[in-house]
Order: sequence, then C-alpha cells, then structure tokens
Amino acid sequence: MNLNQIFTNQRTGNNPHTKASRTDFQRDFDRIIFSSAFRRLQNKTQVFPLPGSVFVHNRLTHSLEVSSVGRSLGSVIGEFINDNYQSDLTEDSKNFYLHNLGNVIAAACLCHDVGNPAFGHSGEDAIASYFDKNEKDLKLKFSEKEWADLVNFEGNANAIRVLAHQQQGKDLGGAQLTFATLASIAKYPCEAVARKKGILHRKKFGFFQNEKETFLEIAKATNMISEGDEPQIFKRHPFVWLVEAADDICYNIIDMEDAHRLGIVSTAECENLFFELVKSETNDIKRVKDKLSAISNDNERISYLRAKVINALINKSLEIYKQNFNKILSGDLDKALLDIYRDENKALKDIESFSIDKIYNHKAVVEIENAGYNVMYELLNHFIPSVLKVKEERKSYDKMALKLLPQQFVYEEGSDYQKTLGVIDFVSGMTDNYATDLYRKIKGIDIGMTM
Repeated sequence: MNLNQIFTNQRTGNNPHTKASRTDFQRDFDRIIFSSAFRRLQNKTQVFPLPGSVFVHNRLTHSLEVSSVGRSLGSVIGEFINDNYQSDLTEDSKNFYLHNLGNVIAAACLCHDVGNPAFGHSGEDAIASYFDKNEKDLKLKFSEKEWADLVNFEGNANAIRVLAHQQQGKDLGGAQLTFATLASIAKYPCEAVARKKGILHRKKFGFFQNEKETFLEIAKATNMISEGDEPQIFKRHPFVWLVEAADDICYNIIDMEDAHRLGIVSTAECENLFFELVKSETNDIKRVKDKLSAISNDNERISYLRAKVINALINKSLEIYKQNFNKILSGDLDKALLDIYRDENKALKDIESFSIDKIYNHKAVVEIENAGYNVMYELLNHFIPSVLKVKEERKSYDKMALKLLPQQFVYEEGSDYQKTLGVIDFVSGMTDNYATDLYRKIKGIDIGMTM
C-alpha cells in the first residue's frame, strides 16, 4: 500500500467546511464526543452489571481509555513512519503522520463500540438469534445477503451504520466522519456472506448491505486492498491494527481491575498476575517493588500495577507493529498484535485464562447476560412482526406497537430489510436501563406514567 494514499479527509455526506483551527481529524474526535450515540455508551454494560455501589467501567469510560491508549500508539507509529519512510512521503503525508495519525486512531477508538447494543455480547446474540429462531416466518422476506446480515448481527458492522447512515429527517452521511477514521474501525472488512470462522478478518463482518456502497467508497478512498468482489472482501487497513491493540490492551487489564474492586478477584490474585507481566517486561523490577511497598491501599496498589501493565503492553504492541510493518502494509499479517505477544508471554496468557475462568463466567456476569438476552429478544419480537406487515393489514396491537418507534427509525416506504434495520437501529441504540424499562412496560410488569 502507498503510504500517501491510505488516508484522506474526505468524509461521508461530502460536507465541505471552511478552514478552522482544528484539523479534519481533530474534528472527527469532537463530533464523536458530542454525539448522542457516544453519550449512550455511559449506560451500556462493559462486563459487570450497571449501576452498582462500586463504580465499574461502562462502554463510555472504556472507550475513553481505549482512545487514550490509541492516541499514544498512533502518535508513536506516525513518528516511526515519518522517520523511516520519509523519502516516500509527500509533504502533506509527513504532516499527517507527524501530527494527525494519533488523532485518527484516537477518534476511531472513541467510536469503536458505538454499534454495540445494550448488555454487551449477549445483546448482539439476542438480535442474531431472533432472526435465526424465526427463520421459517421471516427468511423469504429478504435476499440471501440481507438475511446474512440479520442472522449474523454484528456490532462492528452496526458501528459503520450508526456513524454513516442517514436517519429519517437527519443529515446526509450520519456523523460525517472522515473515511480515514471509518476505515480504522473496520476490523472485519467484508460482507456477512463472506464470514468464515477461524480466519481473522472474516470470522465476523464489517458492513450491512444497506451501507455497502458507503463502505466501498471508504475502501477506495483509503486504498484498501481487495480480496474479492463477490462477495466483497478487503484486507484490513493498516490503522485497524492499532485500534484493535488499544481495545485489547484495555479490556484485558481493566476488566481485571474492576473485578478486584467488586471483590470477585482477591488483591493477591490480581497483584500476582499483574506483577508477573510487569516483571517480564522491565529491567528495573526493584523500583516497582519499592513503589508497591510504599502503597498500603489495596486499590491503589492494583491501580499502580495496572498502569505499569498497560504501559508494557503499549510498548510491546508498538514493537510488534514495527516488526511486522511490511506485512501490515501488504495485508498479509494474520494475527492481532496482542495475540502475537500472548504466544510468547506466559504472563499475558495467564491473565486471559484467569479472566475467562473467574470473571467472564462469574454468576453476576452470566446473570446480566441472560437477562439482557431476554430483554433484547422480546423487544425485537414486539416490533418486527408489526413493522413487516403490510400497512393495510396491521391490527390495532400492531399500530400501538409501532407508535413507540421514534420517527427517525421508521422507513415506511422502504423495503422489508430497511424497515427491519430501522427497528434494529432503535433497539440496538438503547441503553441498558431504557431497554429494561421499555421491556417491563410492554410486558405489563410496570404500568403507569413516567415523564
């Protein structure tokens, strides 16, 4: 890939603007911060139930931390590219890599989860399962590719829709972000029918059929390498690896810190796991021990080690990215940066194994996943059958259900696929609390007026 051709300030909606003190890529970051889709992340589950007496991370605080890590990764790699490929770069490219790659990665990290529904992965599973379980009644209403989108519902693909789709009555191009930022969140750059388990960038998919043309514009403008036209498959954009690494670094470590604060993981267990990773990556372990001995508060000891672990993982990710840079540019790298590191570092492998066993399978986590699955499934079941009926054939209960759909999600003149996506937009955009409240009301569990 030509380093001068993998970024652009072209944006969805083709919305020109006058010169300002902010760059186009800084503008992306600010637009995301002020967007309603980003604000709603504050009440979407990261791992543990919300709210609680002990503060734990939600999707918003997670995204802010990922963005902070991503900015560091992008800034260092921008300097690396400028220093090592200077003769290949135009003046505009030198300026971009030195001053704006960090902004692009930070913005992409900030919005990488905006397509995720309430209740984490169980929310995704509920949406996909709804269509799978109702295949007999629904499948014939959609094309093969449209049906693949629905039965494999994916938060990554939904993020592109949330950020780029024009809702009813709203601006063309959605959030109108640059193609460079949007390309950076496309972890699985293919359509749903191309999914193949076990292959890194095809085990999930990156865009719905409704946003296919938009994604093809993004791919063309950022010089993404095509692997096939039918179905559409692309190699990952080089910036994606940095966004993915920032996300992996944060959730691997922060979930452990949250579990400690909730008493799910003991101080000794958490401290030992973090300390072993820090020890494997520092030449001055005595200084770390001395610092720990001066801290008596358990939470502060874990916070200190968490910071050291994240710093170590940032440095290791940068090292691996640089070592594999030519493979990344050619699209031939086939393993995430932290996956490569995990293969060579037992301490990181132990943290992940412990997390799966003690955290992600903890009763409180499993309970919220089960509850969230049922809430999301029933919400879809309330709206989808009604929205897919011909207008003249809708009964009074269908009309009552559809009165609850905000107008920006209603595509009455659209295809069955577009009408269905409108309902999914509404349901997937809900916060945990709103989804739960609406579920209780439509089921008759809570009755009464709330303003």
